[in-house]
Amino acid sequence: MKITDVRAYVVDPGVPVFGSAREPVQNREWTFVQVDTDEGISGFGECTNYPGGGSHLTARTVLACREALIGEDPSDIERLWHKLYRRYTYLGAKGLPTTAISGVDIALWDIKGKALGRPVFDLLGGKFRDDVRLYANGWFAGCSTPADYGRAAKQVVLKAGHTACKLDPFLEMRPFHTGYVTGQISADGEQLGYDIVAAVREAVGPHHEILIDAHGHYNVGTAIRLANNLYDQSKIEWFEEPCPPESIDALRQVREHARPRICVGERLFTRFEFVPVLQDRLADYIMPDVVWTGGISELKKIATMAETYYVPISPHNAMGPLQVVAGAHVCMTVPNFYRLEHSMAAIPSYQKFLAQKLNFHDGAVTLNRKPGLGYDLDLDQVSASISKDWLASGGTVPSKSASSTRKARK
Repeated sequence: MKITDVRAYVVDPGVPVFGSAREPVQNREWTFVQVDTDEGISGFGECTNYPGGGSHLTARTVLACREALIGEDPSDIERLWHKLYRRYTYLGAKGLPTTAISGVDIALWDIKGKALGRPVFDLLGGKFRDDVRLYANGWFAGCSTPADYGRAAKQVVLKAGHTACKLDPFLEMRPFHTGYVTGQISADGEQLGYDIVAAVREAVGPHHEILIDAHGHYNVGTAIRLANNLYDQSKIEWFEEPCPPESIDALRQVREHARPRICVGERLFTRFEFVPVLQDRLADYIMPDVVWTGGISELKKIATMAETYYVPISPHNAMGPLQVVAGAHVCMTVPNFYRLEHSMAAIPSYQKFLAQKLNFHDGAVTLNRKPGLGYDLDLDQVSASISKDWLASGGTVPSKSASSTRKARK
C-alpha cells in the first residue's frame, strides 16, 4: 500500500470561543486531514488549533508535508512520524510541526486499523475499559453571574450524568487568554470568580469534582493565592495551568505552595517536554493534547512514561470530533487514565461532521469498535462548512472521488 494524496480542510463548525484582547470573540475553525492510498483506503485525522488563525497554519503545514509522504507505506507510522519531526528540526520541531504531524499520525492509524480490520485501540494493546469517562467543559454558554453558573451546572452538567466539570471562573481575564501581561487580577474580578465556583459547588454537591482552568494567566504569587482560596472555599480538584507554560521554575514555586492538585500539559509538545514535569514531580495530572503533541503515537508514549511515575493522564480535548475519537482510543488502552475532556456546547457539531455518531452517555463516551478510528468524516458536511477564509486563500474542498474511499478490509 502506498500513500497517493494528503489533503487538509479547514471548516467553520459555528461554535463560538473567546479569544484574545484584540479578538474578543471568534469562531472555532477545525482542521481535518485526509490521507489517501492506492488501495482505496482513506484515513482521517485532525490538527485543529486556535486562536490566532492556528487552524489555517496547521492545514498549510500538513500540505507542506505532502511531498514527504506521497509514495510512502502508510503502515510505517513510527518511521513517518520521525521523518516529519526531523524535517522541521531547524525550524523548531515542537508546536506547529507536531500539530501538523498529529493530524497525519491519526490518519495513518485510521488507515492501519481499516487495513487490518481492527479498531485502533486493539492495535495499541487492547482495552483496559469499555467506556471512557469524561469531564464536562463548554457547559456554561451565556453564563455571566454566579446564579447563571449554578443553574447551568444543575441543568446541563448533572443532567448529562457528569461527576466532574471544568470552568475558568475569572471572567475578567478572558481578554488575556493569549496575551499574558502582568499576571494580576482585580479584587472585584477575583471575588466574582470565587462566587461563581461557590455557586457551582452548591449546585453539584460535595462529591462532584470541580476543575479550574487558569489558562496560564497568572504570575506566581497570584496563582498561589487563587488556587489556595478556591481550595479552601470550594474544595476544587485541580488548578490547571497556573502560569504561562514557558517556565518550569515558576511551576515549581506554585507546586510547592499550592494546596489543590496541579494539572499541566496542553501546551507541552512531545514526550521530551514532559520529562522535567514528571521527573521533578511538578504535577498531579498531565493533559497532553492528541492533536497538538504528536498524535496517537505520541500520546500513548507520554501516557506510558507518566505511568512510571504513577501520574494519571487527562488529555486536553477542546477542539473537534476526531480529537475526541483519537484521544478516547488511547485512553481505553492505558491504566493511568483519569478523564477525557469534551465540550458539551460542541457536541452537535461533533456529530454533524461524523458519518457515524458518537455515543455520549452517563458522563462517558463509548466507541463503536469498528475498524480504524471507527468514525469517518462526513465529507459532504465538510464541503458545506469549509471556511470562507480557507477558500479565499486557495484551500481545497473534498472531491467527489474522495467520498468513495471510506472502505476497510473485511
